[in-house]
Amino acid sequence: MALAYFDCFAGSGGDMIVASLIDAGADLDAIRAEIDKLRLPGVHLEAETVHRSGMAGVQFHVHEHHKHEGHEHGHEHGHGGHEHAHRHLGDILELIDAADLPPRAADRARRVFGRLADAEAAAHGIAVEKVHFHEVGAVDSIVDIVAACVALELLDIDRIVCSPIAVGSGRIHCAHGELPVPAPATARLLVGAPTHGTDIVGEATTPTAAAIFTTLAESFGPLPAMHVSALGWGAGTREAGPVPNLLRVFVGEASDAAQADTVVELSANLDDCTGEVVGAAIEKLLAFGCLDAWATPAVMKKSRPAWVLSVLCGPADVAAVERMLFAETTTFGLRKHTCRRAKLLRRHETIETPYGPIRVKIGERDGAALTASPEFDDCRLAAEAHHASVREVYAAAQALYREGGPAAR
Repeated sequence: MALAYFDCFAGSGGDMIVASLIDAGADLDAIRAEIDKLRLPGVHLEAETVHRSGMAGVQFHVHEHHKHEGHEHGHEHGHGGHEHAHRHLGDILELIDAADLPPRAADRARRVFGRLADAEAAAHGIAVEKVHFHEVGAVDSIVDIVAACVALELLDIDRIVCSPIAVGSGRIHCAHGELPVPAPATARLLVGAPTHGTDIVGEATTPTAAAIFTTLAESFGPLPAMHVSALGWGAGTREAGPVPNLLRVFVGEASDAAQADTVVELSANLDDCTGEVVGAAIEKLLAFGCLDAWATPAVMKKSRPAWVLSVLCGPADVAAVERMLFAETTTFGLRKHTCRRAKLLRRHETIETPYGPIRVKIGERDGAALTASPEFDDCRLAAEAHHASVREVYAAAQALYREGGPAAR
């Protein structure tokens, strides 16, 4: 299982994330091809090697060329750059949906923008659909987020882990006046994630980078046990400072020792909530990206039949999950505790069956396959297409995998 570990000792911007992945091996031409599908007029991408405090890294540039009265006007966007067309979340999601991006890259990009919209809405006290994106609606920010998700897909990254995030210090000037670092939306995004101040004056981590890390990283902490195959350095625009303005990414395969992470379990007792409401809450929690959600029958005080609704999520998602539990159920309180989770290494193989190709999820430890399960959704779709039962398709896929012959792979 491919793993990317981002070491943001000097903070990060969205462009630095893309640059680090390019330096680690993501093909720039392939990224350009996917960004072209967004049909953003006049956008051109470049990458170059630069030096920060004597260390080399890749810097990623988004250029935009406009035509005005018969002549072209070139402009390179940077963080805080001006953009004439302001977009809302719906506008950006439409761009992504129409672009026919790789499915996992598109899903990751949608989730990043959704989290960013939630943070902006909370910071300004307005509904999500009314968020008027300025920074995030700018072309360079759209490109940074989508390009980062595309680059992760090009490197076939399954898991993302991040170091504690440096936020900088002092104040920044923006459309709302002079504000302390981190800015309101960035601070909202970082709730639940480990952060630390630095001697860097100004915004060390941008909202775009904070949204990418807190949406896609499964955990935060030190470098996990892994077999490193590539290393990338992404450079920011700041040339001076107490530390080099670089983001480091390690790319490789997680070792068996890396198959442990930290999760948070939240639970609430519900004795005045219908089964339909509990079911709808579970669906919404899973759609949000929680690791798991389930309900257990219980008997509470006064012998009332009840449900215990439980949720597993990453530490960065705790605040959002709390809001959802309070909004979607009748609970007045909930419990939460941090757990260490042990996991098998996971990978997929596709086998050919009489019902078509079926993916099989394989769990390994110490180099040995301990369990294998055909993907239920693949079996369901194949069963519908061949007018067979799901049970038949599942059994056929499992039997062919166990045979292990060349024809099964």
